[in-house]
Amino acid sequence: MKRLHVHVSVGDLAQSIRFYSTLFAAAPTIIKSDYAKWMLEDPRVNFAISTRGKQAGLDHLGIQVEDEEELHVVYGRMQGAERPVLEEGATTCCYARSEKAWISDPQGLAWETFLTRGESTVYGDSIDLGPIRTTAGTFSAARPEKAEPAPATCCEPRREEAA
Repeated sequence: MKRLHVHVSVGDLAQSIRFYSTLFAAAPTIIKSDYAKWMLEDPRVNFAISTRGKQAGLDHLGIQVEDEEELHVVYGRMQGAERPVLEEGATTCCYARSEKAWISDPQGLAWETFLTRGESTVYGDSIDLGPIRTTAGTFSAARPEKAEPAPATCCEPRREEAA
């Protein structure tokens, strides 16, 4: 069974660990000096935070698989998504040994698919995701200078109009 992976870059690890531990009603499964991870069952998610990102906020999303068969199925889906795929292969990242590949969505958000093969005592290396973030003529992660405001959704707070 697959598990959603979310990785958020944070400015203050201790403060973020307190926040997310309260939000999830669970302590992290792993805590390091620059990283923490919760392996939650409800919702089924691998939620990680670290101080290693270039800026605070959502770093990437992913799909964690449990075996080789699931890994090949998701790799096949990535290949069919008509986007560049960066097959990293065997690597050490986030204090784990994994087999992984990367793709980005049309907005430039990185997604990884991985199979964890064991723990590591080091964080590991970060791969250059530049090759999946842009493709000449078909994709650009650049945003316009000024975007039109998005229409309000059902769940956004509404401003009270002055009488």
